[in-house]
Amino acid sequence: MIYLWLKWIHILSSTLLFGTGLGIAFFLWIAHRRGDPHAIAATARTVVLADTCFTAPAVVVQFGSGLWLMHVLGVPFTQLWIACALGLFVLVGACWLPVLWLQIRARDLAVAAARDGTLLPAAYYRAMRWWFWLGWPAFLSVMAIFWLMVFKPV
Repeated sequence: MIYLWLKWIHILSSTLLFGTGLGIAFFLWIAHRRGDPHAIAATARTVVLADTCFTAPAVVVQFGSGLWLMHVLGVPFTQLWIACALGLFVLVGACWLPVLWLQIRARDLAVAAARDGTLLPAAYYRAMRWWFWLGWPAFLSVMAIFWLMVFKPV
């Protein structure tokens, strides 16, 4: 019975993690493309809040429930699909942590531009370029982790 609860929690946290990440990326990208500092500032505030409330806890639950499932099922770290999934999880984290900082930076720069009635500075566009390009390996890695979890290749 514990296995089914763990599996449910693991699936739920992965859904929350992926869905929130995709939603955050979509809404921030759309606001960015519009170029309005007020809209970007408002959207980025919400994005940072969503990452704090949903993404960060889901990462912790995802990792913990995955390790607990491995223990309950007796799956060793030496299984290729587990090792690959964990490596990709670390890669996602290595991309997400700077992305989180970049979102905060973009938010702060957009807030300042909106408050001062100025154009978005070059630093904002640099932050968003990095944000965009770091998002791709994270997104593709999450897709690969889902594939590994379903197919469990030998």
